[in-house]
Amino acid sequence: MKVKKLLQIGALIVVTVFITTSSMVSLPANAADKVYRMKIQSAFPRGDLSMELLKDFAAAAKKRSNGQINITVFADPELVPGEQLFEATKKGTLDMLHAVSAMWGGIVPVSEVEFGLPYAFNLPGKPDVYKSAEIIRSFFLDTGFAELLREEYAKQDLYWLDVHSYGPLFTMSTKEIKTCDDLKGLKIRVEGSWSDYYNTLGASGTFISGMEAYMGLKLGTINASQWDVSAVTGLKWHEVAPYRIIGGQNDVVPGQILVNKKKWDSLPDDLKKALSGAAEDYFHALNKVYEGELKKVDELVKAGKVKNSPIDDACDKKHEEAAKKLWDTIGKRDPAAAKAINIIKDWRKTLK
Repeated sequence: MKVKKLLQIGALIVVTVFITTSSMVSLPANAADKVYRMKIQSAFPRGDLSMELLKDFAAAAKKRSNGQINITVFADPELVPGEQLFEATKKGTLDMLHAVSAMWGGIVPVSEVEFGLPYAFNLPGKPDVYKSAEIIRSFFLDTGFAELLREEYAKQDLYWLDVHSYGPLFTMSTKEIKTCDDLKGLKIRVEGSWSDYYNTLGASGTFISGMEAYMGLKLGTINASQWDVSAVTGLKWHEVAPYRIIGGQNDVVPGQILVNKKKWDSLPDDLKKALSGAAEDYFHALNKVYEGELKKVDELVKAGKVKNSPIDDACDKKHEEAAKKLWDTIGKRDPAAAKAINIIKDWRKTLK
């Protein structure tokens, strides 16, 4: 009788331990404890400032989410080639991408407008890099522009998270450019609609990977290349293309972070807020770094290692005329692009 009772007590203890252990194992499934592991890849190589600072974005996301969002950062082409980023994120192979939107212009036409059509983000008074970035971010978030982008990217199973700035556009050339005649015949590596822009001005716009630009400039397969300040301070293009073209450029190069829509939708609201907050933190961190990088360029100019090459007024006027015609052309391609351009036109009327 005692043996039977002892066996019953033993069985009860085993069942209790099993239930307790099972409950403990299931706890991480609760929203308050679940860790979301995510991968983000940049379209830019190691050495590019914005790519390197994605570690700060990941750290901010982890801090704001109390450790529930854990992001691993990759550069181009560590997981997929840059041209496959869009498709990989759409399918969920990657959770997020970091890039300039002009890369997807053939898929999402409004993305060419998002990147910044020539002269669209050319700001009067030429405010400093931080103020310029804040003006453009306010434009995105306060005019309905961001909502339009989210609608269009949702059609591709992507969520547009936020905008950040790479500072002013840099176009580094192997030769001095003063007039539009100097542009004729030049092969310029550019993004998106800027190819048509330079074609109109007598140059030849083309695209190659940023990884290949240094060697292309050195060998003469291209004569100039478009990037941000990292062209000089990170990628050292001035070693083979010392002339910085001044004029006909935008004062802000907007970047984007896109999230796989299913991944975004799977996040609880508090973690969506944390990820959005981390993107805003990244915006501010990047601006601070770019302020310092532009000062480095000023020092290189003083040392004669970077040579500013401003275009004359007549050529600048031709650039503006070419840009406005291009806006009309792109607006005819797609209803969302047309709506985006109209938002820009209305916004530019408010600039002083």
